[in-house]
Amino acid sequence: MSFFSFVRDERLVFAGLGVAAVSVVGMMHLILEYYRDETEIKPQQPKTQYITQETEDALKIDTLNSLITHYNFSIRDTAVKIAAGRAVNDPSIVDQLLWGITREDYEERMKSLRAITFAVEEKDVLLDPLSILDTPKAYSALVRCLELGLDLPGRSQDKLDDPLYDEYYLRDIGERRCILLLHDLLHKHGVDKLVKAKFIEKWLVRQNWGEMEEERKSNFANYMKFRKNRIADICHRLKLARIGRRALRNAKLIGRDSAGRLRPQDRASGNRIKVILEISMSNEDENGEIQQENFQTEFVPRVLEQSAEEQRRRRRHREAIVLNDGTHSLERDDIIQREHGEHDGLA
Repeated sequence: MSFFSFVRDERLVFAGLGVAAVSVVGMMHLILEYYRDETEIKPQQPKTQYITQETEDALKIDTLNSLITHYNFSIRDTAVKIAAGRAVNDPSIVDQLLWGITREDYEERMKSLRAITFAVEEKDVLLDPLSILDTPKAYSALVRCLELGLDLPGRSQDKLDDPLYDEYYLRDIGERRCILLLHDLLHKHGVDKLVKAKFIEKWLVRQNWGEMEEERKSNFANYMKFRKNRIADICHRLKLARIGRRALRNAKLIGRDSAGRLRPQDRASGNRIKVILEISMSNEDENGEIQQENFQTEFVPRVLEQSAEEQRRRRRHREAIVLNDGTHSLERDDIIQREHGEHDGLA
């Protein structure tokens, strides 16, 4: 009787109904989530595909040309790498490209030169891509390409006598590409083949070093001393090698007493420029103007010991603002200096 009375208890009935209701709701929630996940359309992940060597070799020339002009960058880049790999591994193609950079037609020469530059810069095609250019034929072709660049119509060479002006990045792009290739070859394989290809006689000596022999030697020495470009680096490496020094002497670009270092007179001419700048800065008057009569001062090194007042005055004269929008050359009126009044004494 106690069991039936317990079952008929209203509290137990309500508790059972509550548990059943919660179970039904929870079950429905689980069923709905399951159907939701099953009916969801998930995007398919792209499968990673690798191009095997057999696939590359099976590509025909027409197919490769179509892939190179494809609108997708990844496909186009892969096709160019395949073409570069075929080029550097095929001696006949390399010979054809080297023949192309020796043509007188500028456009044909630049196309072949761009192809060679891209092929040797692609590190995936060969362990040492520059090895395909480490031949006498390649050196002769690069020197011939530089020689043809000197005869471009409308080209004029400025005299290389200003040590503070670097003209390297204003040269023709084809000339800079050839110099880049020769510069990298020299770092890896030395200067012997470059000298034997008559790089000095056919191109370097034809630069505008000046008219007189002493002027040419002085400008060449100053170029190597003050410039920090690839041409100066090539000249340094030529000068450090015995075969290169001999060729430079025969071309009358260095003297007989040169053994990989500057001559005393060349070193003096190079230091003179620094002394001029230092003397001109030390001869400023109270208004910041340079005294013209002091330009004839003897070239002696400036004394580094200065008083506190002189150092303050020199720093004050250097404070200026340059306003120039690029529409005209820099003039004196474009430089605005701070007014030097009585407040200067409070420094």
